[in-house]
Formats: sequence, structure tokens, C-alpha cells
Amino acid sequence: MEMGGYYLTALFCEACRALLERALEGGFNFLDAVIAPEACAMMNRCVENIEHLNCCTKPKFFASYCDVPMKSDEVTLKHYVLQMQEHVLKPLHEHYGIDISDQAIRQAVEDQNKISRLITEIGDYRKLEQPRITGYEFAVFCLASYCCPKDLLIPMLEETAEELKTRKPEPLGTYRARVALVGSEVDDPMLLKLAEESGVIVVADRYCFGSLPGRQEIVLQPDEDALTQVCRYYMTSGQCPRFLTTEKVDERHAYVDKIAKEYHADGLIIEQIKFCDYWDYGRALMNATMQHEYGYPTLSIDRPYNVGESSGQIRTRIQAFVESLEIKTIERKEREAK
Repeated sequence: MEMGGYYLTALFCEACRALLERALEGGFNFLDAVIAPEACAMMNRCVENIEHLNCCTKPKFFASYCDVPMKSDEVTLKHYVLQMQEHVLKPLHEHYGIDISDQAIRQAVEDQNKISRLITEIGDYRKLEQPRITGYEFAVFCLASYCCPKDLLIPMLEETAEELKTRKPEPLGTYRARVALVGSEVDDPMLLKLAEESGVIVVADRYCFGSLPGRQEIVLQPDEDALTQVCRYYMTSGQCPRFLTTEKVDERHAYVDKIAKEYHADGLIIEQIKFCDYWDYGRALMNATMQHEYGYPTLSIDRPYNVGESSGQIRTRIQAFVESLEIKTIERKEREAK
């Protein structure tokens, strides 16, 4: 990430530096547009550099910046809808003639709901005592659902969902502990593979680009425009640490507790990419809260974007965490036996 660091400094979020590095190498020349949220200043600087350095060469390429909500109320919703109209939908229509009518949005939501239903069905197998799919495998499918054409992906997801109905799970004891992985952007499933090679199985994915939340159905009502309903759904269900109100912070912690119970997690791994401003404080607060208020064993990791750069250190920490979980299990059984 030498060139990315040159333009953005070495203290920038490593994900942003990696994106700019890839763009400078010509890796994003296939893009028609980049739309960046105003919530993250580092991502904005990254996209500004991509735009002004002409890293993407398509003739109609454009970059757009939209202000996304940092709290959840009806006033914020109106602003959110306006931002989506002015900085996402209108530019797409003006540059590429994309249909942005209410009917088109409703159809897009229904198409996305097909993906969400399949991803949810596949992900639910992680709740079983003997999961039929690993966290790494599920992460691959989930990442594909964010970037692959829906019409090409749906048949593959349907085939996978059917296969999992009869797939023989790994025997009990293959994995020594069940964990929920929580935190900042994970766009490389090798982090989950490394964790699962260290003795855990990742049964819940509450991280950026995970499925919890993000891959649930959006139910639209006929008496309100589709865009407002979509914006309200993401505003109210979103668990991003950019939401700074006390209510949203408490909601994030309660949501992690909910999925940890639902997916029968023994502990939590809370991770953060180096120099991510929002997860920098979010990880520290969540780690303390989930330990002391909710009673979960936790492992808190400040990691590089490229996991391979410190895979040995991360592996050692996860292995030590697994051993601590096993000790706690033994101690609990001894207490229950008395």
C-alpha cells in the first residue's frame, strides 16, 4: 500500500489505502461510478483521490458523495431520502438512463429479497449444534451476494440451499468453541478461515459485509413510496458505529447479545481494522460492555487490513482465547455439579 499511503498518509484506515492502491493500479477500471458516504472522512478522501487522479477510465464514470444518517428519527429520514434522490438515483438516471421510478425500486427490492431469503436460509444452518456450513464458507457466499449479478447468483444459492438440507455436518468436537465475529469491514474471508483453523467455528457475522444485519427481507407497504421505506429500514436496522446516539449505541450491544444467544455463541471476537475511527472507540466500548454488562468472554483485536501480514499473531491470540473458553466451560460444569 505504498502509493495509497503516499496520497493518504500511513495513519489512514488501511482499507481506504488499499482501495486507493488498487485504483491506482487500474484495478477498478470496470466501475461505472463510486458513491461514498459522508460519514467516513477517510473513505471520502480515498474516493476524492480516485476521482481527481482519474483512476477510473470509463467515459461516463462519476463519483458522488452522500450524507448518511448518524441518528434515527423522522427528521433525519427526510434528509436521508433527499440525499439518496440527489446523489444516488438522479446521477444514475442522468448518466446511464437507469429507471428510478417507484415501481423499479419495488422490483429491485423484491429481487434483493430473493437473495436475502436464500442467504438467511443458508446462514440459519449455523445455529445447529453441528453446523452444516462453516463461517468461512458462509462468508464467501455473503460477499458474493454483495457484488455478483443477482440473476447469476440466485441459481447457485438455490443449489447450495438444497445441498445443505442433506449435507453431513462435521462431528461434534471438530471445533472447540462457537464464536460470533463482530466489528469493522471484513472483505477477505481468510480472516474467518484463520479463526476456524485455530479451533473455533464462526457462527454469527456481525461485521461490515456480514449478513447480520443486512441480509434480511425488506417488506414494502403499498401506501408509502418505496424509497422512503427502504431508507427507513436501513436507518432503523443499521448497526454501524457511525450512529452516535446513546440509544443506538445501546442497541448495538443488545443486538450482539441477541445474535450471540440465537446462534449459541460461547464467546465474541471483536475486531477492528487499524485506524478505523468509528470502530476504534466502538470496539473498546463494546468489548467492555459485552464483558461486564452481558457477561460474555471476549477477544478484542486491532488487526491489519491484510490479515496475512500478522496471521501468526492473530492465530496465537485466537488459540489462547479458545483455551480460556474451554477452561470457563470446565469451571462452569464443576460449579453446576456441586
